[in-house]
Amino acid sequence: MSARLPVGQLFVVGFAGTSVPASAEELFVRYGVGGAILFKRNIVDAEQVVGLNTQLFEVGRRCASPLIVSVDQEGGRVARLRGIATDVPAMRVIGTAALADPEVPYRLGALMARELSALGFHWDFAPVVDVDTNPQNPVIGERSFARDAAVVGRVAARFIEGMQGAGVAACAKHFPGHGDTDVDSHVALPRLPHDFARLRAVELPPFVAAARAGVASVMTAHVMFPALDPHEPATLSNTILEMLLRREVGYDGVCVSDDLEMSAVAERYPVETLVEKGLLAGCDLFLICHDNDKAARAVEHVHKLVEDGRVPRARVEQALARVAALKARYVGMPAPPSMDDVRALVRSAPHVELCDRLARVAVQGPERGESLVDIS
Repeated sequence: MSARLPVGQLFVVGFAGTSVPASAEELFVRYGVGGAILFKRNIVDAEQVVGLNTQLFEVGRRCASPLIVSVDQEGGRVARLRGIATDVPAMRVIGTAALADPEVPYRLGALMARELSALGFHWDFAPVVDVDTNPQNPVIGERSFARDAAVVGRVAARFIEGMQGAGVAACAKHFPGHGDTDVDSHVALPRLPHDFARLRAVELPPFVAAARAGVASVMTAHVMFPALDPHEPATLSNTILEMLLRREVGYDGVCVSDDLEMSAVAERYPVETLVEKGLLAGCDLFLICHDNDKAARAVEHVHKLVEDGRVPRARVEQALARVAALKARYVGMPAPPSMDDVRALVRSAPHVELCDRLARVAVQGPERGESLVDIS
């Protein structure tokens, strides 16, 4: 009989509280879950974040693989570290500023990565590369760099290069595109009528640019595209993830699901069905951001899927190899975060000055001949 695969590595989980609860620790140590995602509910101040991420580091030392620690730190209204990290403006501001100074996205990505790394994070679920084509979109809006696909792609690529060059994995989201929806997938399942021609023209170019920039991960959208797959949302669609992401875009890194507890998919299937369909579709890693019991069930179910042959062992091995490569590059030989590094880097005067300057430019526009990134 073949040895059991470490399928827990295919999951990143959230939890309640400002320290690691017993339920999450059991997931990491007993079930082999590969990482954690922190939300505002887990965060108080810099000292507490460093303490929590140090605790995750220590738990990871008892696991077969170090834990990867992640966060949604986009800037603007999606900022879990508000008041702790430098206050970064919305990505629309960055896209606009990049028209005057194309080095803004690179420098901002590097700035964010230096601060995240100092605080103990390895992976940031940013940037949004959706094209903001629908003014009625309740969830994207100014989280997008621009309303033009070419601008989004160009700015996103430089942002990714800056962030990953400074040692934090980036994530292009939400594939194949959430910019034209008028429904929030946290509460219901959006549907878009777009066909291949529309996606090639508008939604896909930023993902192609992100892939060419070497983005570490791509996050799926819980969105229906009936012209492409009349039965399943993108997260669960082999047509969309294999034909579009892998073949059309040419991406071979980690494909990560959006949170499986979002209503768009959670009201459609139980978590066991979601991970089965997601693996067969081409997802490599799954976010389960709240319910630790549900995460444990999901891990055990993947073991059964492999043992029963319902998901080919080779498909799971492929996903594990992609996740292992991401962790090797961005977690490597980990060390706990240090408050000395936090004091030296986080909210440092040059970082605050750059972001303040960007915020001013968003309102006033750049002064003639002004470089926006001439500070370290």
